Amino acid sequence: MDGFETKRGYDRNPRVVRDRRLGRSSSAWARSFAADDVRPLIVCRGPIRKEAMDVFAQMGIEHYGILLSEKDSIVYTHALAPELRCIHPAHVHRVKDYTGATKDERVKLMQEIVAIARAGGYTHVFAGYGFMAEDGEFVRTLEEAGLVFIGPRSSVQRAAGLKDEAKRTALAAEVSVTPGIDDATRRIVLRKWPDHAALRAAAADRGLLDAGAPGAPGAAGARLADGIPLAEAADALLAAAYAQRVDLYTTDELCEELERGAAELLARHPGRRIRLKAIGGGGGKGQRLLAGVAPDAATLEAAARARAAEVPALAREVLAEVKAAGVGDNKNILLELNVEETRHNEIQLIGNGAWCVALGGRDCSLQMHEQKLLEVAMTQEGLLEAIERARAAGEAPRAASLERERASLARMEAEAERFGQAVGLNSASTFECIVEGDHHYFMEVNTRIQVEHRVSELCYGLRFENPADPADAFEVTSLVECMVLLARHGERLPRPIRVRREESAVEARLNATNGALEPHAAGIIVSWSDPHPHEIRDDQGICVKNPDTGVFMHYRVAGAYDSNIALLVTYGASREEAYQRICEILRTTTLRGSDLHTNLLFHYGLVHWFLARSVWAKPTTGFVVPYLTQVGLLAVELGGLDFDAMWAELGARHERRLAARAGAAEATGGGALKKVFTLKDTLVRRPVEKICAEPHLLSAWLSRNMGSFEIRSGRVRWLKNPIEVLADTYWLLNMTPQPQAPAAHVIWDHDQEVLSRALGFYRRVGERMGQAGGAPSWPELRAHLSGDTAPHGYDAELWRRVRGSHLGFQAGLELLDALVLAGDAARFFELHAREDGTVAIPERLLDRELSARMRKVLAPPPAMRANEIVAVTGGMFYAQEAPDRPPLVTKGSHFAAGDPLYVIEVMKMFNKVLAPCSGTIEEVLIDGGEGTIVQKGQPLFRVKPDEVLVEEDSAERARRRRETTLRYVDAIFDAEGA
Repeated sequence: MDGFETKRGYDRNPRVVRDRRLGRSSSAWARSFAADDVRPLIVCRGPIRKEAMDVFAQMGIEHYGILLSEKDSIVYTHALAPELRCIHPAHVHRVKDYTGATKDERVKLMQEIVAIARAGGYTHVFAGYGFMAEDGEFVRTLEEAGLVFIGPRSSVQRAAGLKDEAKRTALAAEVSVTPGIDDATRRIVLRKWPDHAALRAAAADRGLLDAGAPGAPGAAGARLADGIPLAEAADALLAAAYAQRVDLYTTDELCEELERGAAELLARHPGRRIRLKAIGGGGGKGQRLLAGVAPDAATLEAAARARAAEVPALAREVLAEVKAAGVGDNKNILLELNVEETRHNEIQLIGNGAWCVALGGRDCSLQMHEQKLLEVAMTQEGLLEAIERARAAGEAPRAASLERERASLARMEAEAERFGQAVGLNSASTFECIVEGDHHYFMEVNTRIQVEHRVSELCYGLRFENPADPADAFEVTSLVECMVLLARHGERLPRPIRVRREESAVEARLNATNGALEPHAAGIIVSWSDPHPHEIRDDQGICVKNPDTGVFMHYRVAGAYDSNIALLVTYGASREEAYQRICEILRTTTLRGSDLHTNLLFHYGLVHWFLARSVWAKPTTGFVVPYLTQVGLLAVELGGLDFDAMWAELGARHERRLAARAGAAEATGGGALKKVFTLKDTLVRRPVEKICAEPHLLSAWLSRNMGSFEIRSGRVRWLKNPIEVLADTYWLLNMTPQPQAPAAHVIWDHDQEVLSRALGFYRRVGERMGQAGGAPSWPELRAHLSGDTAPHGYDAELWRRVRGSHLGFQAGLELLDALVLAGDAARFFELHAREDGTVAIPERLLDRELSARMRKVLAPPPAMRANEIVAVTGGMFYAQEAPDRPPLVTKGSHFAAGDPLYVIEVMKMFNKVLAPCSGTIEEVLIDGGEGTIVQKGQPLFRVKPDEVLVEEDSAERARRRRETTLRYVDAIFDAEGA
C-alpha cells in the first residue's frame, strides 16, 4: 500500500499493486524505472512540502533537503515549519523569502539556490505548487546549471505558463478561448515602431539585435527580418528585451493601452464586465474586475471610455500584487470578457513531451476572492453511473443535465490533451476552463501540480506497461511520484493507461479565515483531533506529534503566506458517499486554539446545503458570496431573538394552557411543568444556543432537517418527532457521549438520561400501535397521543400517564420551532437547486450593499472610536496602490464613504480597504507606507467624521428583541395549540 496514504489516513485501497521502491519482486523492466538515485531539493512550503517528503522517502529517496525562509522560521517557537521535526538539520537550508523579493533579489536568490544544490549534492529541484513552480526564468536557471526541475521544463513554462502565450497556443490547437485582448504590450510596440525597419532600429538602439529569449531560435535581429510576420517580430523584440531586462514601454504606456482596449471591449459588449489578468498570476492573484456599461446607455462609446478610465489604477494594483512592476519585467495584462454565470472546471494532465494523458476533471466552482474552497472530482465513469441512477429514479431532467456534463467533460479532456501535445508537456499541469451552460472556454494552464491534485489521483492511477509484454506493468497512484519518474526517466516512459481507483473524491481547504471568509492570521492551534478513518489530511506536518511525549505541539498560523492550514480530502463509491464522508470528517474534527479562526464551520454548512439539495448541483463561481449573504441574514434573525426570554415565556404559556385544560388541577399541573422545564433546561437550550452562536451551524441544521418539517401559515408542522430531531442535533454538533471529551463539549449525563427515556418512550408507544406497515409516522403518532379517550390496550389511568409523559417530553422543544421560523424569516430555503442542477439565486442575495453588510455581521469589524480608523485585520500596510503612486490619503485629505483609504496585504493577497464613513484625515498614525506590519484593531488614522454617529440605546435594542421574541412565541402557540 502507499505509505504516505497510510500515514495520512488512507490505508485501504486494494488497487495499489506496486511497491514504491520497485524492489526485487518487480521485473527487470519495472526496476529500470527506479528513482532512488534522485536527490531532490524542495523549494516550496505548505502541505505539498510535507507530502513530497513522504513520497520521496517511500520511493527510496533518502537524500533530500528543503529551503527554509526567514518567514518560515520567524515564529519557530510555535513551529511554523513543523515538518522540520522529520528531517536532518543538515538538509535544511536557510534562504531569504523568494516571493516578496524584487527582480534583482530574485535573480540573486536563484543563483543562491543553485549554489545550495551543488554544495548539498542535490540533482533535482521540486517546487510543488509554490511561486517558483511556474517561474520560467527560475526553471531555465536550473537547467543552465545542470539541475533537473521536477516539473514542466522552461520551454513549456514559456509556451503554456504565461497566459498570453498560452492563449495563442490554444487558438493554434483549436481550443476554445475567452474573447478578449491578450496583446497589449505588442500593440504598444507596434504603435511606437510600426514596421520592421523601426523595430530593428529600436533593437539596435538598445543593444538587443544579438540578444534573444532563452529557448527561442536565434538572436532577435534574425527574427526582425522583413519576411517575418510583423506581430511575430514585435514579440521577438519584446522577448529579447525581457531577457536583457530592458523596458520597451513604461507602466503609464501600458495603462493607456489597456484603457483603450477596455473601452473597445466595453463598447462592443455592453452589459459585460471585463477581467484584468496578469500573465504570471495564479491562485487568484493578479486579477481585477471592471464593471460593464449599461446596454441602454445614451452614448455607449462615451460611457465605455468613462468606465475604462478606472483601468490604470486596477492595472497598477495587479502589477504590484504579482511583483511585476520592476525594470525589465513582463508587464503584459490580459483583458477578457468576464463570463458571469460561470463554473470553473479543470483537467489534470500528465505528459512526457511525446504523449499527454488527461486524468479526469475537477469542479472548482466553489470559491471566493478567486480562491478555491471545495473541489470535487469529475470523471466519465462517475457521470455515467449518476446518469443511470437518475434514469432509474425517473429523474429525466437530471439525467439529461448529467449527460450534457459528461459530453462537456469529454470535450475538455480532448482539448487538454491536444494543448499538452502542442506545448510538449513533460510533467504535471492543469488545463483550466470556465464553463457557461454547455459551452466552455480555455482560461489558462497551471504548469505545476495543483493544490487539489489529490482529488484526481484518488480517482485515477497510471498503469505503465512494458511495450514488449503488457502483463509486465506497474501502477503509479501519486502525481508527485509520477513527476519524479518523468524527471528521471521521462522519454523512456511509455504512454500509460489510466486506471480507475475510487469512484469519487472531494477536498475541502481548511483556511485561516473568519466567518466571512476573510483572512485571519496570528492565531495559535493548541489541539487538533486525529484524522478520521476515511480522511487524508495534508496539514504540512502540523499534526505530527512530539516524538518524545506524543503530544500535539502548538502551531501559530502566520500571515506571511496564503491562508491555507490543511487540505481535508476523502473519497467514496459515489459522489454522494464522498460528500457524506467529508461531512462526517468536518463533524468530528475538533480544532481549538487562541485567537483561532478557520472556515471549518463554513464548509460544514456548505456541504450540508448540497447534501440536502443535490451533490450534482452546478453552482457558479458566484455562488459563495450570495450563500454567505444568506448565512448573514440567518445571523441577523438570530440576533433579534432573546432565547432566555423565549424559554421563560414558553414555560409560562405551557402552564397557562395546562391550567385552562385541567381546571382544578392547575396547581398540580403547573408545578409538574415547572419541574419539566427545569429538568430539560440544559437538554434543550445547550444545543440550540450553540447553533445560535454560529450561523454556519444553523445553515447546516436547517439543510439537514429540510425533510423533517413543513411550514404552513407561518407555523411549523413537524413530520419527524422533535425528540428525534433533538437527538440528531446533538449528533450534528458532535455533542454525543464521548468518554474522553470535556463535559463542556458533549451532552451531560442527566440530559442523556432524559433523552434516552424519551426516545424509548416513543419507540414503545409506536410498537403498541402495531401498524402493519411498520413504525408510524410522527403525525400519526402525534394524532394517536392527542385522543382524550384511552385506545384499546390502555386503561384510563395508564392513558393519562402516557399522555402526561408525552406532554412532558415535548414541552420546551418549541425552541426547535424557533430555529425553523428564523430560517423561514431569513428566506433561507429560497436559495435552491433546480431539477437540471443549476442553482437558483434570489436577486436580493446579489445586492452588493447587502452582501457587504452581511460580511460585517459574520465578521464584526474591530471596535474603534468615532474619531479613528483602525486596521480591519493584521497584515502588511501600504499607503498607496503601487510603489510609484502617491498615498491614497494624507493629512488633511477629505474622503467619502466607500473611498479607498489604504491597502493591506494579508496572506499574499492585496485588499483595498474602503472608508466606512465620510470625513477628514486629521493625523496619519502609522510611519511608512511600504509593507509596514500592523495588527487588527491598530489605529491608522485620526479622523474628523462629517457626521457624528449616535449609538443606539441599549434599552431600545432590548425592547425590540423582546418584541421579536414574543412574535415568535405567538407563532408557536397559535389557536390550534403547541
